Amino acid sequence: MERRSALKNIALAAGAMISLPTWAQSWKQSELQATNYLSVEASQLLKEVVEVIIPKTDTPGAGELGVADFVQLMIVDCYDQPTQDRFKMGLERIQALAKAQGTSFSKLPQPEKLQLLKGLEKSENSEEKSFLNLLKNLTIQGYMSSEYVMTNLTHYEMVPARYHGCVPVKG
Repeated sequence: MERRSALKNIALAAGAMISLPTWAQSWKQSELQATNYLSVEASQLLKEVVEVIIPKTDTPGAGELGVADFVQLMIVDCYDQPTQDRFKMGLERIQALAKAQGTSFSKLPQPEKLQLLKGLEKSENSEEKSFLNLLKNLTIQGYMSSEYVMTNLTHYEMVPARYHGCVPVKG
């Protein structure tokens, strides 16, 4: 390698390291996590549904921990288009069942929300059952892998086991 090209590469790397923090400060959280998969209303409905699946008790509920964003991201990134379409239709079905009771899902009392979801679970329609199973599985996965649960409830350790350097060995 020539000295001039090495100096040039070092200068470019130093310039990039200096300008990167300034550039990253202009990022906004809304721009970083923007997905166009669900509408605002459907996203709010999803948040309320995951809160019904894992409600707030003495620990935060699924809606409070942002599990709805996790579910939405998993659907977009890990599932094919027909599954994504069935997921949207499942959310629309929940809203339609609530409208049939005379109000929106968000205005229903908690026991009626739970009954509505149990009705989907016992439905004869296989697509409704598969939608609810997928939603429940992703909700549990998102809740159990959330930072709050991993640090406060399961006491997650990055590297399990201990190293004790000075321990007498019995033979």
